[in-house]
Amino acid sequence: MDSPSRTARPTFRAATVADVPALVLLVDSAYRGESSRAGWTTEANLLSGQRTNTESVTAELEKPENHMIVMEAGDEIVACCQVEHRGGYAYFGMFAVRPTLQGGGFGKTVLAEAERFARDAWGVGEMRMTVISAREELLAWYVRRGYTRTGEMIPFPYDDESVGVPTRDDLEMELLVKKLG
Repeated sequence: MDSPSRTARPTFRAATVADVPALVLLVDSAYRGESSRAGWTTEANLLSGQRTNTESVTAELEKPENHMIVMEAGDEIVACCQVEHRGGYAYFGMFAVRPTLQGGGFGKTVLAEAERFARDAWGVGEMRMTVISAREELLAWYVRRGYTRTGEMIPFPYDDESVGVPTRDDLEMELLVKKLG
């Protein structure tokens, strides 16, 4: 698939069930397998297998507390994320940018849109997320965007193959938090 221009003006919209196949492909390509190595967000050295699947993405789309954001450049989906309303805060997840477009500013644009949506649509004052603690470069990227590393660790779901098959036994997730103002 040809890459849209990095200068194409991105647009945002809510994901629909019709987007599910493209979202599964995008998320998996950003984190797993050889295609993920074209970008810097790969987890291929930590996990094998799929990052997500049609059933799980569809289920997330159908939850009333979730909002899936799609970023398009031209007529192609180039990035996405999920924002979940959890009372006084929003949870950020399922974040992916096409590997060949990573490093071009799309990621920070999607993150800013997710924060804007959570603040403006839901009135929440905080965004939270979890990141694999072994991903120091990704943790640093979020810190540069105002997130605080809490040091709170959450066990990695080793018994849940729907998130991938770990290649090492020391994985855990760290909670990151940002106040939305």
